Amino acid sequence: MPHEPGPGRLAVRGFHPFVFTILIIPFGAGSGFVTVALAFLATKRGLSVQQGAELVALSVLPQVWKFFWSPVADTTLSRRRWYLIANSVVALGMLAMAAVPLGPDRLVLMQGLVLVTSFATTFVGFATEAFVAHLTPEPDRGRVSGWFQAGNLGGSGLGGGLGLWLLDTLPAGWEAGVILAVAMLACNGALAFLPDVPAESRGASLGGAIRNVGADIWSVIRSRNGLLCAALCIVPVGTGAASAVLTQAEVAAHWGAGAGTVELVQGFLGGLISMAGCIVGGYGCNRWGSRRAYLAYGLVMAAVALAMAGLPATPSVYVVGCMTYWFTTGLTFAAFTGFVLEAIGAGNAATKYNGFASLSNTPIWYMGLVLAAVMTHAGPVAMLVAEAAFAVAGVLVFIAAANVHRLRPAPAAAG
Repeated sequence: MPHEPGPGRLAVRGFHPFVFTILIIPFGAGSGFVTVALAFLATKRGLSVQQGAELVALSVLPQVWKFFWSPVADTTLSRRRWYLIANSVVALGMLAMAAVPLGPDRLVLMQGLVLVTSFATTFVGFATEAFVAHLTPEPDRGRVSGWFQAGNLGGSGLGGGLGLWLLDTLPAGWEAGVILAVAMLACNGALAFLPDVPAESRGASLGGAIRNVGADIWSVIRSRNGLLCAALCIVPVGTGAASAVLTQAEVAAHWGAGAGTVELVQGFLGGLISMAGCIVGGYGCNRWGSRRAYLAYGLVMAAVALAMAGLPATPSVYVVGCMTYWFTTGLTFAAFTGFVLEAIGAGNAATKYNGFASLSNTPIWYMGLVLAAVMTHAGPVAMLVAEAAFAVAGVLVFIAAANVHRLRPAPAAAG
């Protein structure tokens, strides 16, 4: 039988979910530094829009495949130890990415640093997600999901906005890297407020631990909640992928937005606005249910993209449009965590959560490349329209899939 602590077995009260916000910040910051700071600087440092998008896609790539190494985090060290190890690598990666000058002659080196840092962030995520799954009482999951994703997207704003501002302000990139690395390591302090969560299948052999993980995953996959959760992860709804394209200097210039505006909107303000969206979205999940809220939030994001495409191309439209887009991204990210937590329970949390997270990063990855291609060949307005069209199509596909599953006859009972 799989090792299954069951919801609430380790669940404790007495700490604010803001602790999870702090713990997940390095995960978001590692991504934000690439998707905001490096993406904006790409076209200013001699790279094409496509090359900038490829850097962003490389940072997403480990997030797509992380499911395959997530059992390592579930079955070996405790979650506290994994967090400390992984966050140290993230801090060093941020330092290195800031210190290496971005340009065509160093593109391969930067691509390697992006991949290594993103790989390390997956283990930061594994550890934090296990803390959330094991320590959150079931009635609080929607609310905690909001605070958790607030740290993810707030960290993205920190790594992106602060990173871009530091690289633009300080004379040497390594100075910016040191500040970012220290900020990442400071997040370790939040561990003092939580009990540790040990590895799953303690005392079992490696083969037995893997079998337990496999049985646990299969029990989720074959359930109705698990199937609908997987379907919702695959469709291109609520991805927020347009933000990485909107960040690039050549794209922002369409609305007359310069470096200062991008730093503010895609970094500092974007981080704060997305955090607010996460918290609001989490409470909405508690009220309406996470799956229903996710679909509604995805349609709101599509409407924001269409509105931004249809309004005049002015700096004020860029600011308001991007801020609203960031808010709706927060809504959808909170709902994602909510419906995944509902499906997975607590046992082998990193593996099960990241099975769905890997699926959900697939549309983020391919939508980033698709939107960059549309931008290159048809311009930013067409890119935003394409974002909205994919989201609406995704909602319709999910509704159709849910109805087909509902009409499917139940299996006959054994005689």
